[in-house]
Amino acid sequence: YAQAIYLSFTGWRGVSPLKPWVGMDNYDRLIHDTRFLEAITRNMKILIVLPLVTIIVALLFAAMLTQGSQAVKGAGFYRVVFFFPQVISAVIVGMLFSYVYNPNIGLLNGTLGALGLDSLKRTWLGDPSLILWAIVAVAVWSGVGFYMVIYIAGMQSIPTSFYEAAILDGANRWRCFRDITLPLLWETIRTTIIYLGIGALDMFVLVQVMTGGGSGSGRKAEVAALYLYNQAFDKSRWGYASAIGVVLLLGTLMLSVVLMRVTRRETYEF
Repeated sequence: YAQAIYLSFTGWRGVSPLKPWVGMDNYDRLIHDTRFLEAITRNMKILIVLPLVTIIVALLFAAMLTQGSQAVKGAGFYRVVFFFPQVISAVIVGMLFSYVYNPNIGLLNGTLGALGLDSLKRTWLGDPSLILWAIVAVAVWSGVGFYMVIYIAGMQSIPTSFYEAAILDGANRWRCFRDITLPLLWETIRTTIIYLGIGALDMFVLVQVMTGGGSGSGRKAEVAALYLYNQAFDKSRWGYASAIGVVLLLGTLMLSVVLMRVTRRETYEF
C-alpha cells in the first residue's frame, strides 16, 4: 500500500529506475479524465444492481430450500447445483459465458430460437446498451449459490419453535419470512451487502475476460479496475495507474464504513 501511494505521486513508466516526482498531477488528471469517470459511473451502477439482485435471489432460494414442511423436495441436490458455480474459476466462468452469449452459436440465442423467440435474440456482448448488464448477470449467476449457502446456515440456526408459534397465530409463509427470518438473519445479510459492495467496485476478471480487455464494444463495459490495468500494462503509465488504485482503495474503505453504519440494526438474541 505504501509503495502504491508513493508511486501515485510519480510519473513512473514501469521500466525505468527513475521515478520523477509529479506531486498531485496524476490526481488532477483523474478528475478531468472522462474515461475514468465513465468507468467509475459503471461501477456505481453495478453497486446498486449486483448486491440487490444477488441478495434477493439468494434469500429466495435459501427460504425455499429450508423453511419447514413447504421446503422444496431434493433440497440437498439443489444446494449443490446452485453452489457449483462458486467452485469454478472466475476466468473459466467468463470464458464459458462468452460462448453462451455468442450471437451465432451461443446457447442463449439458440434456446431463444428453439422457443420461437427470435425477436429476443441479441448480440449480447456486442450491443453497447446490453454488454454491461450481460456481464452483471453472469456475476449474479456465479455468486448466488455462495450467498444462498450462507443464508441457509443462518436460517437453520433459527429455532423452529419461532415459526411454529407464528403459524399457530395464523401467520403465513411470507409473514414468517418477513417478521422472523429477516430480523434474525440481518447481521448475515449486512455482511453480504458489504462484501458484494466491495465486489461491485472490482469486477475486473469478468469484464477483462468477456470483453477482451475492454476493446471495441467492450469499452462500454470498462470498469475502473480494468481501466487501471490498461493504463499500467498497455500504456506503461504506472504512476497514473497507482493513483487510480489509491482512489479505488479509498473508495472501498469509505463504502465499507458507510454500509456498516447505514445497515446497523438492533441485534436480536435467540
